[in-house]
Amino acid sequence: MWKALQNAFKIPELRNRILFTVATLIVFRLGIYIPIPGINIQAWGEAFKRFGESAAGGILSFYDVFTGGALENFSIFAMSVTPYINASIVLQLLSSVIPKLRDLLREGEEGRKKFAQYTRNLTVILGAFQSFIVSFSLVRQNPDIVSYGLNPFAFTMISTISMLAGTMFLLWLGDRITERGIGNGISILIFAGIVARYPNYFGRILLGRLNIFGWIFLIVVSLVTIAGIVYVQQAERRINIQYASRVTGRRIYGGASTYIPVKVNQGGVIPIIFASAIIMIPAAIAQMAGWETLRRILGPGSLLYVVIYGLLVFFFTYFYSVVVFDPHDVSENVRKYGGFIPGIRPGKSTEEYIQRIINRVTFMGALFLVLIALLPHLVQAVTNVDIIVGGTSTLIAVGVALDVVQQMEAHLIMRHYEGFIKKGRIKGR
Repeated sequence: MWKALQNAFKIPELRNRILFTVATLIVFRLGIYIPIPGINIQAWGEAFKRFGESAAGGILSFYDVFTGGALENFSIFAMSVTPYINASIVLQLLSSVIPKLRDLLREGEEGRKKFAQYTRNLTVILGAFQSFIVSFSLVRQNPDIVSYGLNPFAFTMISTISMLAGTMFLLWLGDRITERGIGNGISILIFAGIVARYPNYFGRILLGRLNIFGWIFLIVVSLVTIAGIVYVQQAERRINIQYASRVTGRRIYGGASTYIPVKVNQGGVIPIIFASAIIMIPAAIAQMAGWETLRRILGPGSLLYVVIYGLLVFFFTYFYSVVVFDPHDVSENVRKYGGFIPGIRPGKSTEEYIQRIINRVTFMGALFLVLIALLPHLVQAVTNVDIIVGGTSTLIAVGVALDVVQQMEAHLIMRHYEGFIKKGRIKGR
């Protein structure tokens, strides 16, 4: 591994990309500590602690993990890139029911650029709305967080504009990382925010005063979780496709075989994000309405909360799989180019066969995501240490790290260097 890192810095292009990415991450982390103009930092810190102890504060704590502590500091990056993620998810879901959006994704580079522009336009709308709601709600419940003689309405407007500007700046920064750095820019920013919270997790573990068995349990769970995520993220079911040979003039075309990769975890962390957002709504409403009994029943950590959360993750895993992978389109494309699955008739039979494969593979992926989503509750039950979305954050961090390593691997192999990943030879079928 160290030799591969040394080789990476011997390649000027790859070295420049790595250094550029590090520089942009430094800018990102500095922005975390630039507060919104007019905020009383001390009063906000006390208010955030009070929110964190309530069910309603679970939503704030959840998103603060992905912002790298920006929300806790009420900085200009408090919304991070969450409006962009929400806009992307909304448009992807709409593309499955709106033919015009679906056609844009099939029109090549120009279509994707137009789709990306729609995503940014929707990001501005969602970012402004989310920033206003957060600012208005917090100022209404905690008017003492406003300083410098500003009235609450003026502070709400300044806060909304500042957070929206911060979000759009991060989008621009992410585009620059994608263009001139290494990895996907938006994913790298989310990764940096999550990893920045790890020292906070470690501090909670130290304050938990674990015994030797608690430490052994945490270490074993961490290692097994990381290994499991790597294995599942890389796992795929390959559907063999055979193309019949044809004679055109004096040349023979076709006769090759390939495969359709079906990822075990097609949805990534999106099903967990959807489920987390929905499961927090009833508890937050109960907290605001003063329904203490309902809050305890639906609050984080309760048995009903854990059961409903797991079922929602399982449901959204299948839902997202249906959105991103259409067996009918796949079977039609295979038939159009003269391909077939050995032993399966083209057309309807091929579609049904692919659907069966997807259902089985998605079932395993859904069980894996449910386990990852409920992992923090298991850790808390055994060690009495509260680690917010530990499994989810690890899933994102490991996934982004794998993508970065694979991109660096491609640069190294292209220049005849040995890469990071050791691949063994596969014997037999």
